[in-house]
Amino acid sequence: MHMADALVSPQVGGAMWAAAAGLGALAARAVRRSAADAGIPLMGALGAFVFAAQMVNFAIPGTGSSGHLGGGLLLAVMLGPHAAFLTIAAVLAIQALFFADGGLLALGCNLFNLGFFPCYVAFPLVYRPLAGGGASRGRLIAGAVAAGVAGLELGALGVVAQTAASGIASLPPGAFLLLMLPIHLAIGLVEGLATAALLLFVRRARPELLPAAAAPPGRGSFLPAAAAFAVAAVAVGGVVAWLASTSPDGLEWSILRAGGGAAQEHPASGIHAIFERVQAALSPLPDYGFAAPSDASAAAAQGWPRVDAGRSLSGVAGALLTLAVVAAAALVVRGRKGRGRGGD
Repeated sequence: MHMADALVSPQVGGAMWAAAAGLGALAARAVRRSAADAGIPLMGALGAFVFAAQMVNFAIPGTGSSGHLGGGLLLAVMLGPHAAFLTIAAVLAIQALFFADGGLLALGCNLFNLGFFPCYVAFPLVYRPLAGGGASRGRLIAGAVAAGVAGLELGALGVVAQTAASGIASLPPGAFLLLMLPIHLAIGLVEGLATAALLLFVRRARPELLPAAAAPPGRGSFLPAAAAFAVAAVAVGGVVAWLASTSPDGLEWSILRAGGGAAQEHPASGIHAIFERVQAALSPLPDYGFAAPSDASAAAAQGWPRVDAGRSLSGVAGALLTLAVVAAAALVVRGRKGRGRGGD
């Protein structure tokens, strides 16, 4: 559900950037007041895991489309909504800056659709009431599935609303909405089931992590769990991502169908062109791989060998970069917290 700049006007993109920045500032303030140092490695490792998981598109049977996990709900359950929003923000920024996944102008929209809705709406208003304290397996599964669907459907609705408000894409809003909601219902069901499976595993292996569903991590050392998620992130990004479906994801599929099979192109000039040039200059591994030769037949004749290697490098490097960025940001927050105490 990563929006491209071709869907977003400068006015809408700027407004959503401002909204996401304000929300990020509020989240940072909340984390600064309540976060424990022990939670920093877990934040980084979970961010790395979500980055890698988003690389694995799964096919939606009978549609010709695919989807991937958003990860915002999992982060919110394990870290609390504020730390989760900051973590998913780092994931999306790294994807846009280094892998050209999602537009730079559209980054505020993507932060809202993939961060705000699961962390601040689906988690507190759907997951918490249904899952309760997480003691019941059935309630945990029901809460995760319902919240997964709610978060993805709200995000899909956000994409349509932001595209319609921008008015630069040749997509009929009604048709676009009628395609986006059903396909993201299917993706949301998978998101919810996968989140439930992970939470049930964590409950068996490290049950002390799950009380953090209502607050940031407590005082216990979470290094073993963080190490496990970091290893999983490297394995998923480096190997499992090879198995990702090549079908268009739910957003791309909806755009192609609503637009009569035509892709939406960036405007040739103005702020879109500036953002496109900046993104091209910053992205060493666009679309999570090495740039293949422009002549496809020549590439086939040469047996172009680097596609999987490029994807593996992208998965491992992106996961480790996300871990480092999230941990560094959390350390900055901790440092400000410490200085604030020193001045009291």
